Amino acid sequence: MTKQEILKTHFGYDTFREGQEAVIDALLAEKDVLAVMPTGAGKSICYQVPALMMKGITLVISPLIGLMNDQVQGMEKHRYAKKYRQPYLPSLFQK
Repeated sequence: MTKQEILKTHFGYDTFREGQEAVIDALLAEKDVLAVMPTGAGKSICYQVPALMMKGITLVISPLIGLMNDQVQGMEKHRYAKKYRQPYLPSLFQK
């Protein structure tokens, strides 16, 4: 399948958002890529589409959990939050 076919079939979109296709093309060309995009820009599609097109395993390293922890700690510091739970992480990482 082409990247456009994958986008339509798996995600229901007709076109890529700004910046997505350039990231996908670079990954498909086997280049190292650091994609810094705002929340809601569709970063997930940037690695999911190539992952569906390539053989082997796709490894994605995301700082999301670290950023979430930092935000909660900042809120706790200002007494906005007392607890939070991340049900998708092992209990070792729970607060």
